[in-house]
Amino acid sequence: MRKNSIKNTRVNTEVQRELSNIIRAGIKDPRVAPWTSVVAVQVAPDLKTCKAYISVLGDEKAQADTVVGLKSAEGYIRRQLAHNLNMRNTPEITFVLDQSIEYGVTMSKKIDDVTKDLDTDGEEDAE
Repeated sequence: MRKNSIKNTRVNTEVQRELSNIIRAGIKDPRVAPWTSVVAVQVAPDLKTCKAYISVLGDEKAQADTVVGLKSAEGYIRRQLAHNLNMRNTPEITFVLDQSIEYGVTMSKKIDDVTKDLDTDGEEDAE
């Protein structure tokens, strides 16, 4: 199976959906933040490994605690994934903290600040 094949894309989507459900409803660990979402999943073509990109709404401590909590619950998550999905192999999951949403919000704020300064300067020059 190629990395970008239709089958691999379908497997990635199904694993992402099930991981989201398991994290949202199944994990009772207090370290895992309630606003944790699975942004993307990359399952290897041999279905042995999987990278799950996680986004956590909160400060850096909440993000670090969530990653630690998910790594400690990896066995439970993998067992639930095997139970919910009918796959030949259940992938070994590696959780990666995804900072892209936070980066996008930061860049958006910076752009707004710069354009706000330009708007005030432009009005003064026009007068």
